[in-house]
Amino acid sequence: MHTVIVGAGIIGLATAFELRARGVEVTIIDPAPGLGASHAAAGMLAPTAETTWGQDQLHRLMSCSAKAYPEFIDRIFQATGQRAAYVENSTLVIAAELADMDALLELKRLQDSLGFSAERLMPSAARKLEPALATNIAGAIYCAADQQLDPRSLLKILISYFESSIVHETVVGLLSHGSKTCGVITSSGLRIPADQVLLAAGLGQIPGVSNLALRPVYGDIFRLQGSTRFPLIKRTVRGIVHREPVYLVPRADGSLVLGASSREDGQEQVNVGQLHALLDNARRLVPGIVDTTLNEAIVRARPTTPDDRPLIGRVDAGLVLSTGYSRHGVLLAPFGARVGAGLLLDDPQDAHLLAAVSPERFGEVHLQTSTF
Repeated sequence: MHTVIVGAGIIGLATAFELRARGVEVTIIDPAPGLGASHAAAGMLAPTAETTWGQDQLHRLMSCSAKAYPEFIDRIFQATGQRAAYVENSTLVIAAELADMDALLELKRLQDSLGFSAERLMPSAARKLEPALATNIAGAIYCAADQQLDPRSLLKILISYFESSIVHETVVGLLSHGSKTCGVITSSGLRIPADQVLLAAGLGQIPGVSNLALRPVYGDIFRLQGSTRFPLIKRTVRGIVHREPVYLVPRADGSLVLGASSREDGQEQVNVGQLHALLDNARRLVPGIVDTTLNEAIVRARPTTPDDRPLIGRVDAGLVLSTGYSRHGVLLAPFGARVGAGLLLDDPQDAHLLAAVSPERFGEVHLQTSTF
């Protein structure tokens, strides 16, 4: 069996890994592998800290996928001999001032109602865990089960693993035989036949498929460089500052990922106002960031659905869609890879789960193909 995967972000590559593990030949097509939304992602695997009212179905998917991560990382290590930068380092959610405590306590009530394990801490207890926190924070929640992954490390490993199977082109169309998709056409005119095709690309890169409930939500992300010997923080710090969210994710080299904005203004360049706001809010939580240097400022568009759940489903007998992961693509990678691979191989799957991520829950998906 030969499967063509359109898109070499974390979802496309993770699905390719699941397929190869089951003996499927894969061809991955992407003009810039690993440089889309996955390249900018902070990599927080934090279903407990990212709990939001009204998204119970999404929370179940996130929690299930987070639990699968240790085995997922181990399997990739066994296959490639390289281990991704995955750390079970927990999360502290911080209320910067008393006015932010209502939001923090609301989060705790929601976590409790969903059965998530989270502990409310006094400011002094939070500072004992992370001494670099500001002395005047109002309160904290400790999410011990949360994890983090440096997505770039995993992308690098998987791109190397699939190097001989990657075509560095853009897919411009789908091929069909009767009512079944049977391949793709690339920008150079190359026609690549396939038994199955998976569309796992981001916005504007899903050829032949329309009427998808997707919109671009831009996120500005910054990488700061601190001391390798004396890291500012060891855990992920998520803050509520003047009711605005901000996070700092530490890396092993002393750097910090600072993010992230969420804007729908169509601006594809880094927004200076967002840079200022994120730095100011992060400084309010961890004052020592003023002594770091700026390594990188980057922006990417997240392919986002109205309910933040991905679009995963079969479109025709030869075509499966796996996109729209919003801001949870890295966290949901094990889940998305398993479900996507299962659909491509026609494995039995949970009907309620598939309904929760069906691309047609917002309306019929339209398909346009060229005859093979």
